[in-house]
Amino acid sequence: MTKPKGLENGLTNYGDRDFARYLRRSFAKSMGYTGAALDKPIVGICTSESGFNNCHRHFPEMIEAVKRGVLAAGALPVTFPVISLGEVFLSPTSMVYRNLMAMAVEEMIRAQPMDAVVLMGGCDKTVPAMLMGAISADKPAAMVVAGPMMTGRHRGERLGACTDCRRFWGSFRAGKVSAEEIEQVEGRLAVTSGTCAVMGTASTMALMAETLGMLLPGSAAIPAVHADRLRNCEETGALAARMAMTGGPKPSEVITPAAIRNAERVLLAVSGSTNAVVHMAAIAGRIGMKLDLDDFNRRSDETPVLVDLKPVGAGYMEDFHYAGGLEGVLREIAPQLETETRSITGQTLAERLARPLTDPIDRAVIREAKNPISPVGGLIALRGSLAPEGAILKRAAATEALLEHEGRAVVFTSLEDLAARIDDPDLDVAADDILVLQNAGPKSPSGMPEAGYLPIPKKLAQAGVKDMVRISDARMSGTAFGTIVLHVSPEAAVGGPLSLVRTGDRIRLSASAKRVDLLVDAATLMRRGSEPASPAYQPARGYARLYNEHVTSATEGCDFDFLGPAGD
Repeated sequence: MTKPKGLENGLTNYGDRDFARYLRRSFAKSMGYTGAALDKPIVGICTSESGFNNCHRHFPEMIEAVKRGVLAAGALPVTFPVISLGEVFLSPTSMVYRNLMAMAVEEMIRAQPMDAVVLMGGCDKTVPAMLMGAISADKPAAMVVAGPMMTGRHRGERLGACTDCRRFWGSFRAGKVSAEEIEQVEGRLAVTSGTCAVMGTASTMALMAETLGMLLPGSAAIPAVHADRLRNCEETGALAARMAMTGGPKPSEVITPAAIRNAERVLLAVSGSTNAVVHMAAIAGRIGMKLDLDDFNRRSDETPVLVDLKPVGAGYMEDFHYAGGLEGVLREIAPQLETETRSITGQTLAERLARPLTDPIDRAVIREAKNPISPVGGLIALRGSLAPEGAILKRAAATEALLEHEGRAVVFTSLEDLAARIDDPDLDVAADDILVLQNAGPKSPSGMPEAGYLPIPKKLAQAGVKDMVRISDARMSGTAFGTIVLHVSPEAAVGGPLSLVRTGDRIRLSASAKRVDLLVDAATLMRRGSEPASPAYQPARGYARLYNEHVTSATEGCDFDFLGPAGD
C-alpha cells in the first residue's frame, strides 16, 4: 500500500477515512487554497519565532524565503509554530524548557500532515531541541539557523554579545567602568537580529548541526542580516520539497554515531561552548548512543584548536564566516574525520571535502593544523572524587597557571547564598581559593542555569583579580571565560560528593590528569553524608514536576529518561 502524501498524511480518525479526507480538505480550503495546491506534497516550516526571542526577529523574512524555495520546487509550504526559548527571557533558565520544546517539535511533526519539515532555530537551546525532536519524529528534515548578529562599536572598539557583555560588566564591578558608560555599552552590544556574535552556544550548535549533516554545507555561520542567509533559506526550502517527494533522507539516516563523533571533533577544534557537550549527549541519546568521556578526552588530546575567536581568541563570527567558516575547519582536521557520513544533500563528507574551495581560507582566523592556536582541543572531561561521573572544563578559556591548582574551598550552598555573600567585604576569601557553588544542577530549583561563571568576589575584583578556579554543578555561557569546572555529576541535589564540600576543605584540579578531587578523608565524608539534609526540591505540579522527576544527569544530556530512541 502506498503511503499517503500531503494533506492525507495522518488523517484524523473519525472511523470514516473518506469523511476525514473530505473534512480536512474543506477546512483547508477555508484558508484560500485551491484543490491543486492541496494535492501537492507538504513541507512543514517549524518556526520558533517569538517576541521573547530577539535572536529570531528576522524569521518572518526567512520564512518567506523558505516558502519561495518550496513553491519553486513544486511542493506546498505550511508554517507552524512551536514554543521558543529566548535565552535571557526565561526563568529559571532556558535549559529547563529545552526538553519541552523538543517534545513539541516531535509531536507536531508527527501529528500534522507533512512529508518533510524545515526546522528554524538559532538561539542556544532551540537548535538542540529541534534536532532532538526531529530525530524522534524521523520524517525527512532540513534545518536553517538564524545566523550570528553583526558586531557593534563603542569608542572605536568592536563589540559583540555576549563575551564583551561579561568583560564590561566585570570591569564595572571592579570600578573601572562608570555607570554612565555601562549604560551606553548596553545599547551597543547586540545591534542586529541573530545569535551572539562570538563562538558561544548558538554558534557552536549551528556548526554542530552542519557537521551532523542537517544544514546545507557552508550555511552555519552566514550572518543573520546577510542576503546569503535568505538565499540559504530558499535553497533549503527547495531541498526540503525534493525530500518530501522522495521520502528522504530522514534524520536517522543522517545523524549517525560517526556524524556525532565528527561533531565532537569540530567542537574541540573551534573551542566551542561547554553547553554543546550536554546537548550532544542528548542528541546522541536519541539514537541510542552514549557519549564516552574517555573517548572525548582522547579526541581532545589529538585535535588542535584552530579558530581565533572570542571568547578565547580575538575575532567574531562574521570574521569566521568570511575566513572560510566550517569548511576551513573541516579541511584542516580531515584526516581525523569519518568521511563516509552523508548530509541532507546526499553528499558524503568525503565528496564535500574533495570539491575545490570557492575562496581561500584566511589563516589569521582559521589556522592550519600544523600551526594551531593550541595543539590540543579546547574542552576536556574531568573525573575524580569530586566528580565520579564527570565534569567539563574549557581549558582553552582558562588561565594556564590555574589548570594545575590546589586551594581552599569557599562554598556557596545555593544561588541565593551566592548573591547574598559574594560581594560582602567581610567574606573570608583569597585569590588562590576555589569558589564552589552547590545545588545548581538539573534537579535543583534553579534548573542548571548558566551560573557556573561565579563572579569574582567584589573586593578581589577591585584588587585586580581576574580569574579564580570555580566549581559547580551548573552550566556556563559559551560566551564566558575563566578556569571553571562545570556539570559536576552526580550533582549536589542528589547527594553527589559536591554536596559534601565545606568551606575550608582542600580541592585539587589537575587538567593534565583530567581530575578534580576533594581532599577530605572518607570517614569525614561519611559523617557529613549521614547528617540531616534539607528536604529535596519537589515541585507540586505541571512541567516543573515532570522535569524534576525525569531529567537525567548532565553526563547523560539532561534529557528525559523516557525519551530514548523512538520505539523504546
